[in-house]
Amino acid sequence: MRIIFLMLPVTVLLLLAGSCTAEQPAAPAASQPEFKPTATVKDIMDSIVDPNADLIWESVASTVSDKGIEDKMPKTDEEWAQVRRYAIALMESANLLLVPGRQIAKPGDKAEDSNIELEPEEIQAIVDNDRATWMERALVLHDNTLVALKAIEAKDAQALLFSGDGIDQACEGCHIKYWYPKDSEAVRLYEERMKEAAEAK
Repeated sequence: MRIIFLMLPVTVLLLLAGSCTAEQPAAPAASQPEFKPTATVKDIMDSIVDPNADLIWESVASTVSDKGIEDKMPKTDEEWAQVRRYAIALMESANLLLVPGRQIAKPGDKAEDSNIELEPEEIQAIVDNDRATWMERALVLHDNTLVALKAIEAKDAQALLFSGDGIDQACEGCHIKYWYPKDSEAVRLYEERMKEAAEAK
């Protein structure tokens, strides 16, 4: 009996040690990057933003010719569904522009016209030094495209036509700051346009 009593404390200690070991949380796995921003901002502009914005603008139009006024707009469910795809791609491209670590352009890329355009490294510096404004401009594109998306889902061709101006303003507002701020005529026209829009409210 004496031997049994002596062994009991040892057994209890072993059980407690085992339970403590079992309760220890597993070591956290090595953190993985949240995003893999392979494409550059220039890639996204060329491959997603520009083509989808153009397709939205071209989906509704009025053409005047010797035959009179011809109105172009989505008519069938499939045509509306296709324009909706353009809007979804354009709207979500704004979020792609906000992914941390995404570069403006590939190393070695140059401006097409350095007289009016900033070089990619200059644009990168502006973005890096003021991420808040970059995010704000990107979200304006998102929100203005959302207006177009709502018009599409309502199958309201007139509202879709009007929404195109908001998308254009969002694009130009970004270009004026980051792409061609040295183009004085473009800047003047943009500022006049924004002044008129503010006065019309």
